[in-house]
Amino acid sequence: MKYAIIAAGEGSRLAAEGIDSPKPLVTVGDDMLVDRLIKIFMDNDAEEIVIICNDLTTLVSRHLLDIQQNGLKGRPIPLRFVVKSTPSSMHSFYEISRYLSEGPFCLTTVDTIFRPEEFKAYIEALEKAIENGSDGLMGVTDYVDDEKPLYVDVDDNEKIVGFLDKSDSCRFISGGIYGLTPRSITTLHACIDRGESRMRNFQRALIADGLELKAYKFSKVLDIDHASDIQKAEEFLSNSTIARKGS
Repeated sequence: MKYAIIAAGEGSRLAAEGIDSPKPLVTVGDDMLVDRLIKIFMDNDAEEIVIICNDLTTLVSRHLLDIQQNGLKGRPIPLRFVVKSTPSSMHSFYEISRYLSEGPFCLTTVDTIFRPEEFKAYIEALEKAIENGSDGLMGVTDYVDDEKPLYVDVDDNEKIVGFLDKSDSCRFISGGIYGLTPRSITTLHACIDRGESRMRNFQRALIADGLELKAYKFSKVLDIDHASDIQKAEEFLSNSTIARKGS
């Protein structure tokens, strides 16, 4: 399976709070955010990893070039990357979509934090869901720590029936982890042609176009939007490691 990372945001809120590194190079625990995802994807049989970063700094692209040429800590990485600034995350996805049109793929943003063991189970469930005819499996969580969460409405079989900006009844919010088939690329291109932006509008378009998407629950998914989120993420991952060792 191919994996993709949107790492093209400016990280302006982090910068305003004193974090000097570009968001992909922010360290959480022992790893930079982009390195952490690459390692997790490689542990889940990545055929290729496709990344888009912006052109506002060369720090990220130089880091990715080093990984492409020399591997990550001695491990060869099948990495392809695009350097381009875009107006939205949907446009970033569009710029790398040409490399994701041949088979199922998993896409996420660079600052998405989750437990590696949960992600492994998710990928196994994604492969099974696609075998059974689904068009995608979306990572969701009932842990809400987001300034503008996207609520995910599901039926009794965890089939997604809507993506909502506001809800008093939805159990889940989007975790920003998208497991999709190439059929979704057609919807993406139509969104761009209509002048739309934002990943939440893309997700709504998937439902409108009749794609069958299911929800997969993660116990917790965090984003790194503020400096305080770094400590939250480190505590979350540290507690996960302790719990795993104690089980």
